[in-house]
Amino acid sequence: METPDEYFSSYENFEVHGLMLSDNPRMTAYKNAILDKKDLFHNKIVMDVGSGTGILSIFCAQAGAAKVYSVEASKLSELIEQVVDENNYKEVIKIIPSKLEDIKLEINEKVDIIVSEWMGFYLVHEGMLDTILTARDRFLKSDGLIFPCIAKLYAVPCQVPSLFEFWENIYGVKMTCIGKAMREQKSSKPEIILVDPKDIIAEEKILAWIDLKTATSDDLNTIGGQDLVFPSTKNGKFEGVCIWWDVEFHDDLILSTAPSEPPTHWKQTLITLPNNCQVEQGEPIAFRVTLNRNNDRRKYNLELVVLNPDETDHDLPCSCYFTKCIVAREYLKHHSQEIDTNNGFE
Repeated sequence: METPDEYFSSYENFEVHGLMLSDNPRMTAYKNAILDKKDLFHNKIVMDVGSGTGILSIFCAQAGAAKVYSVEASKLSELIEQVVDENNYKEVIKIIPSKLEDIKLEINEKVDIIVSEWMGFYLVHEGMLDTILTARDRFLKSDGLIFPCIAKLYAVPCQVPSLFEFWENIYGVKMTCIGKAMREQKSSKPEIILVDPKDIIAEEKILAWIDLKTATSDDLNTIGGQDLVFPSTKNGKFEGVCIWWDVEFHDDLILSTAPSEPPTHWKQTLITLPNNCQVEQGEPIAFRVTLNRNNDRRKYNLELVVLNPDETDHDLPCSCYFTKCIVAREYLKHHSQEIDTNNGFE
């Protein structure tokens, strides 16, 4: 199990920060969310939780914040002082070299805004969201804002030819047995990978919707767990489940890690099936994904259970080719037309 000291020291690696700072979708989303909303930040007190290199603190100062508390538990806090000095914001940004949970007298006032980049793989890996909720409860004004304020976690069935089709022909030699063994090996641990949008074989569904103004730490112990049915949108192979997330800032500005969006360093999370399953367009695929927090509060166990679509409740309406769903669609279509006709006579 990783100790708290090991967790924070991992962020003293400059290459890690170089990777995050060169992530254009990440940086553009935060810069636009803050600098395009200068009216929200002007003369406000801001807290930047887990400030890393301090760039979000700088953005807040540039947006006109009266004071920014830059909270960073790693030794990188010593360099933030120099970053702040380089950018001439020593009078605005105060460095708090401490874990948020350990702050006692360093901050004795409520803040107007909390900003943080707390998201990890499959959204909640690293468990930093708990720290944001603690900051909210201890330091945020009742009418205060959180950037970002909403997080959504998605899942969708997919195929993964890039992982397995390679083994079907190696310079004219078949090695499908190795591909099968590789699939079984990978099914025991999620893969962080870029999934090609063309390999998504259904419409995504939401596993979790988290409102940072109201969520509690207990809400994060178990995430997902719903039985979901996905009508396939094409012929293909059901080889895994692709998971990604979006976060929303104010005025619907979104940072997305979806396969259809420009890639980020978070990529997508793939849960691989031990065996593939051929599916036809319209065929329902059913499964349940549950994220359970393990003993290391910063990590989760991901569980995928493939279900029988015959025995799983479908959405209403459902676009799959099951007779019951076709009948339900036709009934709703006919009923909707009757309502439209009746309204026309009123």
